[in-house]
Amino acid sequence: MRILSAAVLTMEAFVMGFAVLLAMGEHTGSALTLGGVIAIAALLTAGLMKKRIGWIIGSILQIAMIGYGYVVTPMYFMGALFAGLWVAAFIVGRKGEAIRAELLRQRPLK
Repeated sequence: MRILSAAVLTMEAFVMGFAVLLAMGEHTGSALTLGGVIAIAALLTAGLMKKRIGWIIGSILQIAMIGYGYVVTPMYFMGALFAGLWVAAFIVGRKGEAIRAELLRQRPLK
């Protein structure tokens, strides 16, 4: 769960960086700064995924990515896509951790 979600946040940081490059020609400095802050926050939050605060900040970043579609219109779609991946990482990761725990429980002690 932690690895999948960190991977989603890392890829979001790259996509957000490219979105800032797209916005560079026709938007103000504040829109570019906001995009840069979101990109850096996504990258830093990937390291916080061991803690509950990482999940909270990551979820807020999903909303921020979708909201950046106001600046760069394709980010509505990309933000929704990454939000779906975020939810999938949570669901699939939880199932994977449950399977791993069951396998470790069944393993005989040496």
